[in-house]
Amino acid sequence: MSAACGFRVFVPPLVLSISALYGDLHLAPEFAWVGTYPALLVLTAATIVEILAYFIPVVDNFLDVLEVPLAIVVGTLVTAATLEDVEPVIKWSIAAIAGGGSAGLIDLATTLTRLVTTGVTGGLGNMAVATTEILSAIVLCLLALLVPFLSAFLVIMLLGLALNQIFVYIKKIRKRKSSKDYHHSG
Repeated sequence: MSAACGFRVFVPPLVLSISALYGDLHLAPEFAWVGTYPALLVLTAATIVEILAYFIPVVDNFLDVLEVPLAIVVGTLVTAATLEDVEPVIKWSIAAIAGGGSAGLIDLATTLTRLVTTGVTGGLGNMAVATTEILSAIVLCLLALLVPFLSAFLVIMLLGLALNQIFVYIKKIRKRKSSKDYHHSG
């Protein structure tokens, strides 16, 4: 579920809250507040605002800058919330590496996708990207609850794709830089 924070930051905590309220998911004691109606209301409002904001050109790119670190933090917290009866050092290590790491990598890849889409379509294609991200977050969260092994497999595949996309982007930047350096030196 933490990896889904890379697609939409507030969808996974909202799903976590709903699941905890209906007894489908047990939370670590220090995160029991997530399974309350006030938390559900706040997370619902945050999710709606986040989803709507991503359909506004320029705002979506601005949000991407803010959301990479936020996705890491929320991904870490979502993982920590689901780890009951685990030593704190182990809990937070797993949460930071698996939860925050997966959310951060996926969010970085979606940010790069949006940058490319903005450049190619002038921002017109960003609505399709936003819709795909929302659906991806919802599906990944539901899979995490209903078919955890399939969700884990999907997350591993997504992380591979995200890393590949990040490396391709870095390679293009290096190629452009070396091309500019070549033209300036000659």
